[in-house]
Formats: sequence, structure tokens, C-alpha cells
Amino acid sequence: MADDGKSLSALLNGLTRRIYYGEEELTDEFLKNEIYPNLTEEEFEHLVNRTIHLMKNMVSADMDMTQLEMFLTAQMKKREGAMTEQQANIYRKFWKTHKTKIHDKIVAQTMWGNTLQKVSWRIDLKSQARRSEDINTSSAIMELQIGEHQNKDKLTEVVRFEMDEDKLKDVLKSMQEIEEQIDQYCKK
Repeated sequence: MADDGKSLSALLNGLTRRIYYGEEELTDEFLKNEIYPNLTEEEFEHLVNRTIHLMKNMVSADMDMTQLEMFLTAQMKKREGAMTEQQANIYRKFWKTHKTKIHDKIVAQTMWGNTLQKVSWRIDLKSQARRSEDINTSSAIMELQIGEHQNKDKLTEVVRFEMDEDKLKDVLKSMQEIEEQIDQYCKK
């Protein structure tokens, strides 16, 4: 019964909905009664623990399909409690379907505060100015939409500002320095 493909797929989906999407009503008791009514409590508990362990390994490593394949191959070669090819196929299908959704949900849970939702910009040439030497100089007009991450329905705050050529160069230089710092950090 534990090797039944539809049952394992249903268990994976139920555990995912409970662990990552907050559907607390999907208790172990409910999942057992709905999916594996013929298993003993001990057998079902072992199956749930093993499934959660495998799933959390996949999620914490944010495995791509190549890493998943190596992981599942290692699980199939274990001496005790080896995974069958049918079970591995179910995990592959599950991960292909849920990887991005789970990743996005975890990222959303770890963010707080405001987020930058949209950036708009344009370059203008001044056609009027107090001094004649300021005419035909370029300026960047920026518009930033900032909103609460947790409350997408709430109105966003819009910040508009203008930068002259020198200020724009300073901002671009700062962004380049930030990018270099991120690159250095990522290479470690």
C-alpha cells in the first residue's frame, strides 16, 4: 500500500500544503484516514517522517533537476529502506510541479517591511531654465512604487525625483560598487 503511486503523491501534496502553505487542518490523522487507512499508526508515522525528511532535503538545497536526480539515485541505492523507481518518479513529478511555488512561499515568509514593486524612469532635456547654459541639459526623472510586502492590496507609495547628469553618474557608480560587493560575496 505504501508503494501506491497515487497515495504517495497525495501524501506529498498534503504535507506540502500543511508545511509550506499553512493548511493546518491537514493533520497526520486526517492524511492517514484519507490516504492510508490500512496502515498501522507506526507504519504511517514512519512513512510521514521519511517523506518529510526527503522533502525538506529537496527544499533546503533548492535542488535543480540534476541535483534531484543524484539525490533520488542515492536514495534508490540505499541498503535499508531504498526508494523504488516508481517512488522516485513520483518525487520527480512532485518537485517539477512544486519547486517554484515552495521556493516563492519560503522567500515570501522571510521578507518583511516594504518592497520595491515598480521602477519607471525617463531621460528629459530641459527646454526652459533660469540660466541659458542649463537649457538642453539632460536629467533623469525617476518614479519608484513602494508597497508593503505582506499586504498587496494596500495602496503603494509613489516616490518621484529628478537627477542631473552628475547625480546619475554617482548613483550608477554606487550601484556598480554594490554589484561588485555582491559578486565578491557570491564567489566565496
